[in-house]
Amino acid sequence: MKVSVVGLGKVGSSLAFVLAIKNFVQELVLVGRTRESVLGDVLDLRHGQLFVDAPTRIVAGTVEDTACSDIIALCASTPTPRDMHSRLQLAPANVALLRELLPDLARLSPQSKILIVSNPVDVLVHFALQITGFKPNQIMGTGTLVDSARFRQLLAEEIQIHQEDIRAYILGEHGDSQFPAMSCADAGGEPIDPTPARYQLFEQASHAGFEVFQHKGHTNYAIALAAAFIIQCIALDSKHTMPISLKVDGFLGVDDVCLSLPAVVGKNGVERVLHPRLNEEEQRAFLRSAAIIRNTIAAVAMDA
Repeated sequence: MKVSVVGLGKVGSSLAFVLAIKNFVQELVLVGRTRESVLGDVLDLRHGQLFVDAPTRIVAGTVEDTACSDIIALCASTPTPRDMHSRLQLAPANVALLRELLPDLARLSPQSKILIVSNPVDVLVHFALQITGFKPNQIMGTGTLVDSARFRQLLAEEIQIHQEDIRAYILGEHGDSQFPAMSCADAGGEPIDPTPARYQLFEQASHAGFEVFQHKGHTNYAIALAAAFIIQCIALDSKHTMPISLKVDGFLGVDDVCLSLPAVVGKNGVERVLHPRLNEEEQRAFLRSAAIIRNTIAAVAMDA
């Protein structure tokens, strides 16, 4: 299993560390602006390989060294301004980065699965599909996976049930218009009632990323673990269900944007898109997310 991580900032280096200790990656290629710029991470990770069960071959590479990758994680991003109020602000610059990186990455690894980690993830997944011409199952984004994990953690604390036993998703945009799909949230087949207090937990989960950002200027650990989880599901054909950013397949009449829906993830990437039964308010929220992402895509395309 060959995995390449492109973009070795805080998130990319954290992801590289997680992958280096997961015991399923045979070769890990780290790509930054130059080979020298990632050599420190490569050497540091190599020095720790004695302490893992299945050592990984870790190399500092260029885009050319990613050839024949099974999975590519794209973490490259323009610097995030400290006063950022919306992830959508990053769209023009990060789409430009995609246009620079993806043609060669796709040419060198045409059968690969590409995981977009950078923001705004929904916009970037859309343009990644457009730029590469890859099939929709091959490209996905981390989407609302971390948002949903935060929400499940808070619900678990409130109702005193282990968070792994809770099925509760935040769907739509990985951004301000995301929403909790409370109409299909349950634990052990018992519905989780949509109380005002639980909607407050959603608000807390939704803003948690910016809270971390305000304290330390970036987020890296949770998103790196989430990205590694997706990569592992592809590598091991786990077929776990999770909310990720993907090309919407006609759900609620939407098929021209990428948003988070529950999906089965396995060796083929997005193996199946699931269609949760949303109530009318949640359906409107999903369509609102679609409109926001659609307008952002149009604005970026116009400026290109």
